[in-house]
Amino acid sequence: MGDARIELLKTEEAVRRAEELGLPAALAELNIFRALLHNPPVAKATADLLLGLLFRSSLDHRLRELVIMRLGWATAASYEWTQHWRIALDQFGCSEEDLLALRDWENAAHFGEAERAVLAATDETLATGTLSPETWDRCRAHVGDETACMELVAAISTWRWISQFTRSLEIPLEEGVEPWPPDGRRPE
Repeated sequence: MGDARIELLKTEEAVRRAEELGLPAALAELNIFRALLHNPPVAKATADLLLGLLFRSSLDHRLRELVIMRLGWATAASYEWTQHWRIALDQFGCSEEDLLALRDWENAAHFGEAERAVLAATDETLATGTLSPETWDRCRAHVGDETACMELVAAISTWRWISQFTRSLEIPLEEGVEPWPPDGRRPE
């Protein structure tokens, strides 16, 4: 089914498995979970982590979405960029200007110190696998307390994993979804 390296579960089977795990049926309709639900414990752990970071986190939601979208762009993860485009715009206060600026955020004049801190943390983590003391201090100064900063690191790590997972297994976009909104431009 599609270009995925593993066959995606049929939606009905994915929904059945998700419901057995107490997961929302809407998750099971996403291609990433149609792959993950081949292994229910991994699907459950992933869903719990994602839902916790999305909806029960003290990290500012808009900042988290900027991190996710930056990761999608920087890692050329079409699934991540495309899925979170609408979520970031509709649910978490990002503007199209914000999201498009992530392509070259260092030259985007409209980002403030908090945005610059989390985006620098994202890029540094991608480049080195960790945060320098200076970057951590910058995040503490502009993002929030230790809990919010820990959740920032968790978000960077989690959505980096999502990027690797979807790219490595070649998880296709859902049927009828166009990649790389709004203009189809892809990372070079």
